[in-house]
Amino acid sequence: MEQKNLLIAVVLTVAILLGWQFLYETPKMRAHQAAQQQAAEQMAKQGQISPDPQAAQNAAAPGQTTIPAEQSAPQTVDRAAALAQSPRVTIDSPRLKGSISLKGGRLDDLTLKDYRETVDKTSPNVVLLSPLGTKEAYYADSGWTSADPKVAVPGADTLWQADSDSLAAGQTVTLSWDNGQGLIFRRAFTVDDNYMFTVTQSVENKTGADVKLRPYARVKRFGTPAHPSQSYVLHEGMIGNFNGTLADPSYAKVRDRAQEPEKLFTYASTGGWAGITDKYWLVAQIADNQEAVTGEYFYEPKTDSYQADYVGTERSVAPGATVDTTQKLFAGAKEVNLLRDYRDNQQIANFDLAIDFGWYWFFTKPLMLLLYWLHHHVGNFGIAILILTVMVKALMFPLANKSYKSMSRMKQLTPQIQAMREKYGDDKMKLNQEMTALYKREKVNPAAGCLPVFVQIPVFFSLYKVFYVSMEMRQAPFFGWIKDLSAPDPTSWMNLFGLLPWDPSHWVTLPVVGGLIHVLSIGVWPLIMGFTMWLQQRLNPTPPDPVQAKLFTAMPIIFTFMLGSMPAGLVIYWAWNNTLSILQQRFIMWRMGVKA
Repeated sequence: MEQKNLLIAVVLTVAILLGWQFLYETPKMRAHQAAQQQAAEQMAKQGQISPDPQAAQNAAAPGQTTIPAEQSAPQTVDRAAALAQSPRVTIDSPRLKGSISLKGGRLDDLTLKDYRETVDKTSPNVVLLSPLGTKEAYYADSGWTSADPKVAVPGADTLWQADSDSLAAGQTVTLSWDNGQGLIFRRAFTVDDNYMFTVTQSVENKTGADVKLRPYARVKRFGTPAHPSQSYVLHEGMIGNFNGTLADPSYAKVRDRAQEPEKLFTYASTGGWAGITDKYWLVAQIADNQEAVTGEYFYEPKTDSYQADYVGTERSVAPGATVDTTQKLFAGAKEVNLLRDYRDNQQIANFDLAIDFGWYWFFTKPLMLLLYWLHHHVGNFGIAILILTVMVKALMFPLANKSYKSMSRMKQLTPQIQAMREKYGDDKMKLNQEMTALYKREKVNPAAGCLPVFVQIPVFFSLYKVFYVSMEMRQAPFFGWIKDLSAPDPTSWMNLFGLLPWDPSHWVTLPVVGGLIHVLSIGVWPLIMGFTMWLQQRLNPTPPDPVQAKLFTAMPIIFTFMLGSMPAGLVIYWAWNNTLSILQQRFIMWRMGVKA
C-alpha cells in the first residue's frame, strides 16, 4: 500500500508540473514574445526609438535617482558600424578585449577571450557588451548628477579626451572633460588580469562657488533576453546586494512595476553592488563599502530597456578643491572560485551568490566545490562525476544495504503474497491485514526500498544545478561524442546516432519545467540510463497489483525521455549510479540466496 501511494503521489506531481507548464507558462511565454515582437515592429515603423534624443538625455530616470536617461539610437546598424561611430580606447587584457567609447565615456564593447559561443574551437568568442545603436545594446557607465540644472555634467554625447589610446592589465587610462563652466571631470580606468575594472572619478572646481554633485554607476541593457524555458531553474535579470541582502527580481517583476513608480525596486544601503546577470555572465557596478548609496532597478517601456544602478552621497566641491570617488565594475564570466576570491579579498559581500545555487544552495555549493577539486586532480569532469558517484554511494552504503536486504527479502515473500491474493480475492481489507501480518512476522518493511531514492533527491537536484549553472561545466568534454557535459547528449536514435543525414531533435517537443523534452532526440547515454534502470527493476520484487506493476515497468521509458533533454553529465551520473546499485544489490541477493 505504501508503495502504491508513493507511486500515485509521484505520478500526480509530474502531471501537475507538466500541466502547469503546458497550460500556463507556455502560453504566457508566447504572449510575452508576441508583445515584444509587436513593440519592435512599432519602433521600426516609427524609424526611431526616441522622438527627442536631446530631451531624453536631459531627462531624469524613473524613481528617486537623478541619473540622466539615455535612449538607444535607431536599430539600423550592425555592431561594427556602431563601434565606428565613436573614437575609442582599446582594451586588451589577458581575458578581455574591447574598447571604451570616448563619446559618453562608457564601457560598451567587451568580448571574452576564454569563451566561445559553441564547442567548435573556431566559433566566435562570446560578446558581452555592445554599443548603443545595435539591436541588443548593453553597457556600463558612471558619472555625476546635479540637482542644479545650470551645472553641466557629462552626458550621453559628451566627447572625452584620453591620455592613452589603449588599456591593458596593470595600466591606467584617464579620460577628461571640461564643461566650460570651470569644472573639470576626470574618469580613470584600470583592469586586472580577470574581469574587474576599477573606475576612479574626480571633479576639479575652478569656479568661485561651491558645487554639489552626486556620483552614480549603472548597468543598462536594451531588449529582454529570451530564456522563458529556464524560469524555474535559473535566475536571470536584476541582481545586487544591499546591506548584506541579495536583491534579485526577475525581468518580469521589474517590467510589471514599470507603470507604478511608487513601487519601484529601491534599496538604501551602505556599500553594495547592482547589475544584471545571465546564465553564465555578470555585469555589476560595485560601490565602495563606506559609501551610502541608493540602489534601484527599473524598466523603460518606450525603449524596452532595463537598468540597475546606484547613486552615492552628495559631495560639496569647494572652489579650488577636487573630490573623487572610486567604484569597481565586474564584467565577465561567473566562475565560482573567482567570485569567491573577489568576495573575500575585496570585501564584496555575497558576490559569489551571483551564481544561482538554488534552494539546495547549502548542499549544491559543497558538491560543486568537491566536483571541482576532483576535476583538478583527474583533469576531466566526466571522470570526476564517476568518482563523485562512487563517493556518494559509499556515503549511503549502510542505508542502501538495509534497503536492498529488505527488497531481497520481499522478493522471497512474493510467492506467499501471490497465494494470499488468490485466496482472498476481492476482499482488500482482509488481504491488507494478512499482508501486514506477514511483513511484521518476517520483519520486512515494504517501504524500505524507497529510502535510497528519497535520500538521493537532494543529490540529484544539486547536481542538476551544478551542470546547469556552473561556468566551469560549460562546454566541458567527456569522451567520444560528449563534447559538452552541460548540454544534452547530441546523438539520436532516429538518425542511427549520426549515420543518417538529418536532425530530428526538434520534430516533436513537449514543454516541461526547465525546458523541452525532444521526444525523438534520445541519445546513447539516455538509452544506457534507461536500460540500467530497467535492469535494476528486474532485481526488485514485482508489485502484486497488476496496474502498479505496469506503471513501474513504464518508469524506465518515461525517465529515458525525460532525461533525454537534460545535461549529459547528469545522465551519466544516473546511469553510473544505477550500475553501482545493480552490483551492490546483486551481491546482497547472492549472499542471501535469493534468485535473481
